[in-house]
Amino acid sequence: MINSIIKAVSIALYAEFGFENHMEEIKQDLKEPCFFISCLNPASDLYLGKRYFRKNQFVIQYFPESDDIQEECNNVAEKMVWCLEYITADGDILRGTKMKYGVIDGVLNFFLNYDLFVYKVEQIQPIELYERSINVKG
Repeated sequence: MINSIIKAVSIALYAEFGFENHMEEIKQDLKEPCFFISCLNPASDLYLGKRYFRKNQFVIQYFPESDDIQEECNNVAEKMVWCLEYITADGDILRGTKMKYGVIDGVLNFFLNYDLFVYKVEQIQPIELYERSINVKG
């Protein structure tokens, strides 16, 4: 599910900005502006029955291209709040929560959560067929 959420976030960001999105670390030849998307500390809690609550915190880093870093990052962050509020992953609509951001060392760090319940479906082995015949006297 995490990879599906990352893909949905990437699609939403590309639709809004048209910049490159990366999921893996780029060590050389990074073309700015671009986004880097990763999931931080996913967690899962068991609830009643076979329901699990998945907490998925993401960080999206934006590498600006202009010399006005703070202004560009603030503008991008405000647009990100709206374009990432609702995304569609695996046919499910997910709502982004706990959004916050800050600029550190000239890079925008945008944090948000996509938390959701999942249901574990178990494969049940059918009982073997048992036949019995009964004869009644009289």
